[in-house]
Amino acid sequence: MSFLEQMNSKIVPKENIAGLKKKLEGKTVVFTNGCFDILHPGHVTYLAKARDLGDYLWVGVNTDASIRRLKGETRPVNSCSDRIAVLSALASVDFLTPFEEDTPIELLLEIRPQIHTKGGDYVIEKLPEYAFLMEIGAKIKILPFVEGKSTTNILEKAKSLS
Repeated sequence: MSFLEQMNSKIVPKENIAGLKKKLEGKTVVFTNGCFDILHPGHVTYLAKARDLGDYLWVGVNTDASIRRLKGETRPVNSCSDRIAVLSALASVDFLTPFEEDTPIELLLEIRPQIHTKGGDYVIEKLPEYAFLMEIGAKIKILPFVEGKSTTNILEKAKSLS
């Protein structure tokens, strides 16, 4: 399998989730989600730590429209297809599914992971998906940030250089 074919094999459209889930029965699926707009060392470290928690890491990626609703009209910097291409090149990422909604709840209903991870700025009980995750018995892990590494910091630095 070529590298390009391998990258494309990681992309799982919503309509293919059920079939893949059957193949993963008995394995520990870790799920995370986010914008991943400008991939940086903080993202790479976070995704590697999330992957270490189970057998597979499944990443929900906000589409361009959902990022605009969440972050404003100047975002995303990179298109969804570009963000997915970069994420799919990471060894820690096994599967990627883009989603339109503002929260990953609909995606979680389909994937039903054993573990859900979020970055250090989240409070478990305040996650919109908290009740559902408790209902299915999923563990929620908050993973620490890599100090000083964020998309916001990168964008601020870029603004100061122009």
